[in-house]
Parts: sequence; C-alpha cells; structure tokens
Amino acid sequence: MNAENPINPNSPSNAMDDWNHKLTLAQEMLPLISQLHRENNAVTSIYGRLLVGMTDIEIIKAHRYARRVVERELPLDATLPILRELTTMNLGTSSIDLGRLAKNYSRTEGVELRTFLEEELAEIIGGDSHRVPRDVVLYGFGRIGRLLARILIAREAQYGGVRLRAVVVRKKGDDDVVKRASLLRRDSVHGPFNGTITVDKEKEVIWANGTPIQMIYSDDPATIDYTAYGINDAIVVDNTGRWRDRAGLSQHLKSKGVSRALLTAPGKGDVKNIVYGVNHSMIDDSDQDRVLSAASCTTNAITPVLKVVGDRWGVKHGHVETVHSYTNDQNLADNFHKGARRGRAAALNMVLTETGAASAVSKALPEFEGKLTGNAIRVPTPDVSMAVLNLDLETEVTRDEVNNYLRRVSTDSNLRQQIDYINSPDIVSTDFVGTTHAGIVDGLATIATGNHLVLYVWYDNEFGYSNQVIRIVEEIAGVRPRILPTRKEPGDIR
Repeated sequence: MNAENPINPNSPSNAMDDWNHKLTLAQEMLPLISQLHRENNAVTSIYGRLLVGMTDIEIIKAHRYARRVVERELPLDATLPILRELTTMNLGTSSIDLGRLAKNYSRTEGVELRTFLEEELAEIIGGDSHRVPRDVVLYGFGRIGRLLARILIAREAQYGGVRLRAVVVRKKGDDDVVKRASLLRRDSVHGPFNGTITVDKEKEVIWANGTPIQMIYSDDPATIDYTAYGINDAIVVDNTGRWRDRAGLSQHLKSKGVSRALLTAPGKGDVKNIVYGVNHSMIDDSDQDRVLSAASCTTNAITPVLKVVGDRWGVKHGHVETVHSYTNDQNLADNFHKGARRGRAAALNMVLTETGAASAVSKALPEFEGKLTGNAIRVPTPDVSMAVLNLDLETEVTRDEVNNYLRRVSTDSNLRQQIDYINSPDIVSTDFVGTTHAGIVDGLATIATGNHLVLYVWYDNEFGYSNQVIRIVEEIAGVRPRILPTRKEPGDIR
C-alpha cells in the first residue's frame, strides 16, 4: 500500500486481507520451523515464546506479543526471510530468538542478511546437532513429579538433552501403574497431557509420546539397582520431601546407576539451594554438589526480582508476604495437623502460616542475610500464588523507573526466563496457570514512595517452579541449549 491508498484498519476488507496475509506467511513458516528443529536441533522463538509445535494462529499471536518488547507488533515479513536463511545454514543445537534477530537487523544499514546472521550466530555454525540424552529418574509422582514428567517429555522432543527413564513410588494396589498413568494424562488444573499415553501393565511401563517410563516400586532410595533397567549415570529428582538434609538425600547415591540427587524443596544444613538464573553457576563437579536443592517455589519466584532490585538500588531490609494456594499437606476438612493452623479446612479458609522463603533467599543471595522477614497466607485456590515484596531501599526510586527497568529485564536480560512482567488491569490468578517463568511482576500494582518500594509478584507455584527445576537438571547434565542472540546482564540494561 502506498500513501495514496493507505490501509484503513477500520475497513473490514482491509483487516481481513491483512489477516489472510499473516496466515499465509505463518503457514510458510511452519515447515521451516520443523525443518530447523528436525535437522539441526535448533529451536526458534519470538522473544522467548517457542515456535516449535505452534499452529499458524499461535505464530501470529507470538508476533503480536512482541509489542511488549518493541512497542509494536513484529511483522511476519521481518522474521520469515530470517527463517528461510537459517534453514540454509549449518547450525548446531541452539535456541534462536527470531524476534531479537529481526530487531538487531533492523538497526543495521547496508548489511546483507546472510552476513548479519553469520556474525550473530557464528558460535553455532557448524556445531553439533546430536546429543546423547542424560537419564533422569523421578523419585515421587505427586503434583510436582507429574509436571516434571510432562516437561521432561516435551524437552526431550525439543532438544534431546534429558530423558525421563523411570519413576519410583510406593505401590498402592494392583492397578497402581494404570492410576499413575491416568493422573499423568489428566490434570484438573493444568489440563490434559499434550500427546498420547498408553500402559504396559505387565512390564509396569507408561508410554508417553513414545517415551517408555519404567515404574519402579520401592520405599528405600538406597537399594534400587537402576542399571537393571538400563539406567546409568542418572540424575534422581526427589520430589517427595521426605529427606531434606545431606545424609537423607545421599541415600540415592548408594543405588546403582545414580550420579546426582536433586531435591524439589528447600535443602537443610550444607545442601546448596539453587535458584536457576541467580546462583546456578555455583554448581560444580565436586562430591559436595552430588546432592543439591532447587529451593522452594516462593524462593524461586522472589529471588531473581530481589537480586535485580538489590543490585540496582540496594535493599536495606524488607518483608515478604506470600498469598499462596493451598497444598496437599493441608486438610480438606478440619482435622489434626502437626503445623499450626494448617489443620483447618483448606478450601474454606485463609490460613495464616509461616514461610521459610524469606530467610531462604540468603542461601542464594548472601547479601540478603538478615534483611528479610516473611509470612504466608494460604488461600482457597488450587494453583498460582503471589508474593508481596515490601522493601526499604538505599536510594529513592519512582514507580515508572522501577517498572521500566523490570520490563526491560524481563525481555532483554539473561533473567528473561525467571522474571516476566505484566501491565494489564484485568489480570487475575488463573491467567498465570501454566506460565514457565519463576515470577511475574504486576507493574500496575507497583508502589514507590521515596525509598519505599512495594512489588507484587505472581507465580505458578507448580508449573513455573517445575520449569526452574528442569533448568537445573539440564545444567547438571550439561545440556542447556545455547541461546542466541546473547542476552544482556541485568546491570547492563539502562
């Protein structure tokens, strides 16, 4: 369209033509996205929104999502030429952000697209696209365990870096494997499993999207011979919470075929509490780090936000109030419970209880030692929680200053997977079910008065946390995909 015949967005015919044009481009992208994934093990995204497995309409929505980053919808005409070119390049295993590539290329003048891409992606050109997957075992198959299984199955299909081999539980009847499969297939909060599930009852194997998951029945983590099932050098993810100190978790290491154990709860004693994105660089190959903790869902939600705020403006002290969905450890009806107040009916009451998340932050960020207090209120919702960070800063800030910075961190920094940002007046907790981020800052709720700052951080305490756990698993396994273009450190964002 030229200036003499501009597009009228209010014209139904022009709007439909624009939509059909987008559909045509999105449909051309579909096989190219699949080709890159299949032949190069390269996964494409738009500002972090994965395109693999998307429909044509979902691809259009991902381009519209770019408004949060560049304040305008990303044209498919800008990303399709990049995608076409990528399929002709000998790329290795990677995660490639088409949105950021398009943004960076738009800032160049007189540079050929191929030349630009060769410079931006130099470190993965000619790289290896084949990976030997690392074995993973889930010890426990409750709320977190089943979500971990879903993510592991999807990640194996995307990158091939980790492979779920087995689940260990205590047997609860002759139909145990059938009932476990049913719980994996259907979830009242997170919806149906994306794929197919079948059961080999005789061999006690669940087949999920072609992945065989061996059910192993045991009550002793130290006596299982995983090698008998062809499992070697495995990472055991303990999501039972029965053992939280080094002595207890080290029982897993006595079993044949196990090299590492990761706890999906706060670790006690000298067990390192890892919040991916904040202190995962602390993980090494020492015997000490054969046992690790992924901390708690709340600690994962608040620690990245506290880090960037503390690094930018300094935090003198603060209070964390968690509004948390009820959990399986609470009672449905009033009954005895070892914890104060948690014995009261979870679906009928707001229950004031304690949280260790505030003090646990210092295990990932030592500079916060003694600076935070915390409480929790359990509320009658099944999933998605909120943390209210009430902070006294070392410097004065404004609401817009904080929000603009956190928005940029959520889109441009290497904490993009941990911190998200939303600025919607209509958002409520159910809108965050299924988010992969550790926490989402609600910009409209931010309060800033001088040195006093209040931030509201939403988080899916089940799925968001589970994704953080998988990131640690992939880090331990050495199979985290290379993300390009390289993201900035939060401190470099202005």
